[in-house]
Amino acid sequence: MEHRGQAESALGGAAYGMLFVLGVVMGIVGGFTHPDPGWQVGPLPGAAVVWVLVLFAVCLGAGKMMRAKLGAVVTAAGWLLVTMPFTLELGSGDLVIANGAPGHVYLYGGLVAVVMAYVLSPSSGGESWLLRGYPPKNPT
Repeated sequence: MEHRGQAESALGGAAYGMLFVLGVVMGIVGGFTHPDPGWQVGPLPGAAVVWVLVLFAVCLGAGKMMRAKLGAVVTAAGWLLVTMPFTLELGSGDLVIANGAPGHVYLYGGLVAVVMAYVLSPSSGGESWLLRGYPPKNPT
């Protein structure tokens, strides 16, 4: 029985590792494609909005599939690990996420998206303590 527990732990660790890598990949691809002018819808940067919605869906899906908020957090951490350095100006003046409408929508919208995905993800261990009635229900 103990061997099965170790295998399940290894599988869970591998799943969280892959979610982290997914977040990193989303950060890299989203960071370079969010200002795409072909997706501009009037003043609204369409590509940045699509990336924010995809980020929300992936983080929420990770949280729901792993049945824990940690799934959303790990995916968001991978995205943040790449996205935050992209906002820094290099010595030559180059930026990946520039100070403009697409950059603001992608960066701040993405931060709101990962927070909302965290809030909407299920808590591990069943019902969230926030959703339970107080006092705790009597099992008898």
